[in-house]
Amino acid sequence: MLDRLLEIEAEYQALEESLGSQEVLSDQAKLRDASRRYKQQTPLVTCIREYQDVSGNAEAARELMADAKGAEREQLQAELETAQSRMAELEERLKILLLPTDPNDGKNLIVEIRGAEGGEEANLFAHDLFDMYSAWAVRNGWSIEVLSLDKSPMGGINQVTMLVKGDTAWTRLRFEGGPHRVQRVPVTEAQGRIHTSSATVMVMPEAEEVEVEIDEKDLNIDVYRASGPGGQGVNTTDSAVRITHIPSGLVVAMQDERSQLQNRLRAMTVLRSRLLKLREDEQAEKMSAERKAQVGKGGRGEKIRTYNFKENRVTDHRIGFTLYQLQDVLAGNVDPVVDALTAQFEIEQLAGAKND
Repeated sequence: MLDRLLEIEAEYQALEESLGSQEVLSDQAKLRDASRRYKQQTPLVTCIREYQDVSGNAEAARELMADAKGAEREQLQAELETAQSRMAELEERLKILLLPTDPNDGKNLIVEIRGAEGGEEANLFAHDLFDMYSAWAVRNGWSIEVLSLDKSPMGGINQVTMLVKGDTAWTRLRFEGGPHRVQRVPVTEAQGRIHTSSATVMVMPEAEEVEVEIDEKDLNIDVYRASGPGGQGVNTTDSAVRITHIPSGLVVAMQDERSQLQNRLRAMTVLRSRLLKLREDEQAEKMSAERKAQVGKGGRGEKIRTYNFKENRVTDHRIGFTLYQLQDVLAGNVDPVVDALTAQFEIEQLAGAKND
């Protein structure tokens, strides 16, 4: 294990030096990739260096004990035990940090939220989820750019597509994809009965052009006049864009910007991410269980998580985790739920590593 740790530290030092080289500084793609890998490896190398320091302290205490007597020996024994205890903690931490990293860690991501089953109540719930993720982004220092927004008549959201930027955004948000279910009395309910509605969330890493090459010949691009609110400039020009990727059948439409070029660029960003996700799903044994469950049909019976207003309860059904702090979660404190999901994910990864 020690040889492996030394090798990792040497790779990290080489990467650190490369960040100051002209070759990397003059190439934005190389600089972005090197910076991302440097940030990813920093927690691991920090842990390795502390482990080396503590190990050295333990060895020094052990050597000094050979000639020590009385109170001095007792003090050295206490120092040795403290160091050994800390080494055991760091070894457990290293086991997790040495697990294979997600290739999408550090990337920006595309999040799509849609109202599913439940009529206008589903759209209102989709808006609640949008507000929840927006508040969570603020807490974590991520930025959100809304790429497209289709509002419903009562102030809900039919569909919203947003770009989330932040070093930890993918690591934390990757678990959010799937059907979300709400149980509450809708504002449209006159009898006070609790209804069950749902919204779907899709999470995709933002794809760079070098990751997904799109042949222009595979695209069918339509331009048309934007509809709905947006001001005079939006509705009087053919600024809306619909792009169909013929081989996959994927369709992306954008109309929120006044410029046709801006709408086209945004549509291509989303299309590229959808194609990357499609490719990843196919490579992961025809869709891993995690991504396979991301959208489903959006039915009331399908869910990864339930938000029950009467009980002030949030339950994540994938791990059986329940939290009675619904309003706190909806206000943007999603961390307790995601911390539990992350812990379970790491346990499963460690179990898989032992079986390999």
